[in-house]
Amino acid sequence: MIESSSLPGDPTELHLRISFDDELWDTPQADTLERWNVAVLHRRRTHDGAQGPAAGSACTAAGYPSCTTEDVAIGEMTFYRVHLDRGRNAYWAMEEESEDLYETAQVLLDPETGSFTSEVSERLEYVGSALLVMDRVTLEPQWRGHGLAAALAIEAVHRLMTGCRAIACAPGITDLSARRLTDRSEWDRVNTKIAQGWEAIGFRLYRDNIYLLSPSSQDLEEQRGVLRSRLVELGASWRSTTSAPSQE
Repeated sequence: MIESSSLPGDPTELHLRISFDDELWDTPQADTLERWNVAVLHRRRTHDGAQGPAAGSACTAAGYPSCTTEDVAIGEMTFYRVHLDRGRNAYWAMEEESEDLYETAQVLLDPETGSFTSEVSERLEYVGSALLVMDRVTLEPQWRGHGLAAALAIEAVHRLMTGCRAIACAPGITDLSARRLTDRSEWDRVNTKIAQGWEAIGFRLYRDNIYLLSPSSQDLEEQRGVLRSRLVELGASWRSTTSAPSQE
């Protein structure tokens, strides 16, 4: 059975809230770049003040007005949909937005046209015209180490990739608060583990730490099914472990 006792809650109660703030700016920059924010929420159920599996099972029955639910943020993701065929030159739009996006543009786009370079274009099927950049994925420390980031990210990608020809990411550590990562070897180990997580859902290294994934990739849909099954197993394991009587 999958080890899940260290998780702070039932992982099957995780869900995503995907939002886009349209500030109604009639500018070429706004037409080219869309920033999508994804909140990772955990639904906690409380019955008469108690939390946990017992509270959840009690709240599934009808007629319990004392049951309440609360969505608690335990992580976040940021994506950019980059439109290469409207607004301004996408290369320079990404350069203006952030250093990370500029690094991605330098690898994938032609600065003269703002379109994919010929080398990149040859690797991609014609299934859309935009570029989806997975810019940031973070979870609270207690939710890490169980493959949840990949499982959640692949769901967000699935919702946002319509009309995109490629999905890109640059795997690396985004939470710099962990003091244990001051050691270079540990830093490299964690970065390698993060990259392996994205490779597991179909991303492949293109160049200079930029990874690419085609929306039409069979790996993407297959791994989505695999990760959903693992999430169900992880939840069953967590409920079994936390509801078992303690041994004294």
